[in-house]
Amino acid sequence: MPVQFRDRVRSKMERDILAEVNHPFIVKLHYAFQTEGKLYLILDFLRGGDLFTRLSKEVMFTEEDVKFYLAELALALDHLHGLGIIYRDLKPENILLDEEGHIKITDFGLSKEAIDHDKRAYSFCGTIEYMAPEVVNRRGHTQSADWWSFGVLMFEMLTGSLPFQGKDRKETMALILKAKLGMPQFLSIEAQSLLRALFKRNPSNRLGAGFDGVEEIKRHPFFVTIDWNKLYRKEIKPPFKPAVGRPEDTFHFDPEFTSRTPTDSPGVPPSANAHHLFRGFSFVASNLVQEPAQQDVHKITVHPIVQQLHGNNIHFTDGYEIKEDIGIGSYSVCKRCVHKATETEFAVKVRKPSGRCQKCG
Repeated sequence: MPVQFRDRVRSKMERDILAEVNHPFIVKLHYAFQTEGKLYLILDFLRGGDLFTRLSKEVMFTEEDVKFYLAELALALDHLHGLGIIYRDLKPENILLDEEGHIKITDFGLSKEAIDHDKRAYSFCGTIEYMAPEVVNRRGHTQSADWWSFGVLMFEMLTGSLPFQGKDRKETMALILKAKLGMPQFLSIEAQSLLRALFKRNPSNRLGAGFDGVEEIKRHPFFVTIDWNKLYRKEIKPPFKPAVGRPEDTFHFDPEFTSRTPTDSPGVPPSANAHHLFRGFSFVASNLVQEPAQQDVHKITVHPIVQQLHGNNIHFTDGYEIKEDIGIGSYSVCKRCVHKATETEFAVKVRKPSGRCQKCG
């Protein structure tokens, strides 16, 4: 099956976004490389699991917990928006927790980059229940669509349910476009006010869509107790610290994935032009490039791990021990892997170049 143009664009765009971002609340890319038939992204392995797993166990969070997660998330989204990136897939499954309980957003397979504040994207992208109305009706969307999804996530964390969810896909879309929001009265006045400001169907009127961007969010009374500078520096204690024992523990991840026998995903025979299509995909984080001695200023030594991965006839399993799945998407799988030489753990996202994204049309 030939590599589709859209697959090439999305794979390369996700790699480019991960290489560009640098933020305490966004997952870090360490390496990107390709082998015969597969593309690999080597990311942080965060043992705290994801917000979806915690939410499924607790059903709903307190307003103080929600405030903390939303505040860190707002800073992460602002960083992306400042780079001209629309995230487009905000949901609990894509919000990871580190060992201290701070968030990191992951999965940029549906993101759109190089979008100016007044330019629009038109793809039908994301998970239906979290889509903004302008994404559903395909009239074009900007970074403002992320703030609607931000509101959906807030509502879900506070109430344990989604604000717009029908019996099927078609009904859910109709509710997003026209239904009146049922506001739970047990929520504080400040929380209700923020939700109403985020659930504006006209994206121009939505909180966060104005010239001040995230500053509108930060000034809202719901966040009055947040010290944003301390938050950015991770000086505010998270409301929940995951209990982590041994380095290999994965009990904060969905057992649907972790209970499976660890195997590398099957590859596909590469097309004749596969290497040309994904030229430039490889990446090494700057902190993993060994600096030379002062007298050798014109030489840069590549990290030994990267040399190993790019050696002739080297397979991924020669350098890494593949552990259990920790997440599965519609066109990729994320596995916990351990580098054999250093025993460093990574989350490895593996994508088949011929895989198709089922969430984006």
